[in-house]
Amino acid sequence: MTLCRYKNTIEAERKKKACEKQARNEDSFMDTVKIITLLLGLLSGIALFLYGMNVMGDGIKKVAGNKLETLLYKLTSNPIKGILLGAGVTAIIQSSSATSVMVVGFVNSGMMKVVQGISIIMGANIGTSITGWILCLSDIQGAGGIASLLSSTSIAAIVAILGLLVRSISKKDSYRAVGDILFGFTILMMGMSTMKTAMEPLQDIPQFTGLLTKFSNPALGIFIGILITAILQSASASVGILQSIAMSGYVPFSAALPIVMGIGIGASCPVLMSGVSSNKNGKRTALVYLINDLFGMIICGSVFYALQAILTGGKQFAFMDRQMTSVSIALLNTVYRVVTILILAPFIKQINKLVFWLIKETEDEMEDQADFDLLEERFLRNPELALAQVHTVMNGMATGAQKNVMRALHLMEQYTTEAYNKIQDKEKIIDKYEDRLGTYLMRVTATEQNQQQTRQSAKFLHTVSDFERIADHACGISRVAKEISEKNIRFSPEAQKESEVLIAAVKEIMELTIHAFEHDDIEIAHRVEPLRITIRLLCGEIKKNHIIRLQKGNCDINNGFAFNDLLSNLERIAAHCSNIAVAMIEFEADDFNTHEYLRDIRKSPDSQVMTDLNYYSGKYTIEKEKEEKA
Repeated sequence: MTLCRYKNTIEAERKKKACEKQARNEDSFMDTVKIITLLLGLLSGIALFLYGMNVMGDGIKKVAGNKLETLLYKLTSNPIKGILLGAGVTAIIQSSSATSVMVVGFVNSGMMKVVQGISIIMGANIGTSITGWILCLSDIQGAGGIASLLSSTSIAAIVAILGLLVRSISKKDSYRAVGDILFGFTILMMGMSTMKTAMEPLQDIPQFTGLLTKFSNPALGIFIGILITAILQSASASVGILQSIAMSGYVPFSAALPIVMGIGIGASCPVLMSGVSSNKNGKRTALVYLINDLFGMIICGSVFYALQAILTGGKQFAFMDRQMTSVSIALLNTVYRVVTILILAPFIKQINKLVFWLIKETEDEMEDQADFDLLEERFLRNPELALAQVHTVMNGMATGAQKNVMRALHLMEQYTTEAYNKIQDKEKIIDKYEDRLGTYLMRVTATEQNQQQTRQSAKFLHTVSDFERIADHACGISRVAKEISEKNIRFSPEAQKESEVLIAAVKEIMELTIHAFEHDDIEIAHRVEPLRITIRLLCGEIKKNHIIRLQKGNCDINNGFAFNDLLSNLERIAAHCSNIAVAMIEFEADDFNTHEYLRDIRKSPDSQVMTDLNYYSGKYTIEKEKEEKA
């Protein structure tokens, strides 16, 4: 009997344990389902929030047209204006990343200097905090009566109705874009409400409140802020999530502060990504965003936590455990960003030097910048000195164009992506030369000049575009080299030999032209046109031979296109060299006529002209294809 009772007891205990295990499994499953449901709610809220921000931003841009961009690069005469402008534009489009990316584009294109971009990016850091204040509307819960109209649900409903009316009634795109702005705001508020609803159950979970308390560790809180913002690519969204948690959970000040500091650093990710494909100035400008928030975090964080340790004897300030609301988080975010910029604004020049030190100039780039620095405004009072500076800068432009042609021709022999990209970058610098020189020369011509200075100004204005076009054709040759590499094109031995002869002639005409221009050597300038005639005749002969090879099947059509493009670019380089030399000769003589000169030189019995033509014709010849090869 005793044995039977013992067995029954064991069986009952076993069943009890099995039931408890099943209950635990069911609870675990339900907890997992609850967590998944919460995450889905949070993610859907984030998706709506981000989409609403994009719709609002796009609508604002459509309404403003290109006025925002125009303001950004025109109203930056001093740092204070730049900061206010950056803050204002970012408050309107609600994205510091978008503002900063625009600035990176302006600096990359040469429309704005790096130092101008720094102040705008600083302002963008302040302007992005405006979104947090808009989101505070979600924290207003009407208690009935008129107050209920101030709830986020009521505001979103009213704005949605207005948006629908505007889009339905309006026919102009700009007015319909206003409807998009209102719809975007509605979606944004819906997203915020969804996030808040998803977070509400978490306030009853001790593990969640305990996790938030762990974020009071500054290093961990900063890391979480960086991680979330880097993933979402939006500081406003990260602040919005923090506000939604604060409205429905437990977020102490000790956790909110480091997360807000981390959010600023994480927001630099999309800006840094925009700088990857930019030139060095664009990269420097993108780096400014990270430097601002990194220095802000280091300085503000160090001062705050040092004061806390000193004044409390190693404990915490009393307010560190205070629960945050959406309003207090918006205030914290704004105050932190304003304090950061107030600290860093006096050091804009030093930040500019720092980014140039971190991303150093090459020797060629330093030479280019040194050339641009010669075109100073104070020289305009003395036209003779100003024109001397222009000549020096144009010499640099001419040398740069020649080097780019040499790089492109070398690329034909040994193609690399790095060398190709360098040619494209250098061409942009040559474009900048043309822009700077053209603007400066127009200002020089507006001053009082004597006859010689007037002729010299005219000569420079006529030749600057030819040097720029030579650089363009260097890019054309580089594209031919890229096509040859990508399609594995091989020229026939005959075509290769002919192109080598032509390239040698083009190299010489460039050397003659640049030497003549740099030294004002009119005698050398007279030798350019005979060589150009030789090159033109040579190109005609090579093209004729190439057609014969195509007809015989010695070259295929793909090779033919690439070869023809190469010839065209080389011939155009020679033509621009001729334009430069002829301009030099023209403005040296009072009664010179370009058309007569070019017409007569081909028929000229002048011994020197004929000597030069015969010399170059003999120096640059190609072997005729023999009939027996047919």
